[in-house]
Amino acid sequence: MALFRRDIGRRGEQAAAVFLRRRGLRIVEKNYHCGFGEIDLICADGKTIVFVEVKTLSANVHADPEEHVTPSKRMRIERAARMWLQSLGNPRLLCRFDVVSVVMPKVGEPTIRHIIDAFPPSRWCR
Repeated sequence: MALFRRDIGRRGEQAAAVFLRRRGLRIVEKNYHCGFGEIDLICADGKTIVFVEVKTLSANVHADPEEHVTPSKRMRIERAARMWLQSLGNPRLLCRFDVVSVVMPKVGEPTIRHIIDAFPPSRWCR
C-alpha cells in the first residue's frame, strides 16, 4: 500500500511539473528536503519564487487533495521555504505558496488544479 501511494505521489508530482512548465513557470528544484520538511516543487514565476505543495489522490478517493494541506503542513512548508531562501544567502525575494491538486484515474489523463496563493506567507516572505 505504501509503495502504491509513493508511486501515485511521484506520478502526481511529475504531472504537476509538466502542467506548471506549460503555464510558464520554471522548475528550480524538486523535492527539497531540510530538517523542517520537504517542498515538492520550487518554481520561478517571473521574479516570484513559488513554493508548491503537490497533493495527489487516486480517482476513487472522495476528497479534494488540497484539503490535506493542513495548518501544520503549511507551517512545515513555510519553515522549509525559509531554509531554502537562507541557503541562497537569505535574499529578499518575492514568494508565494501554491498547491497543485492532482487526481489520478486508473486510465486516462489526471485532473489537475493549480491553486495560486493557496495560503498566505508570513511577513518574512512577501
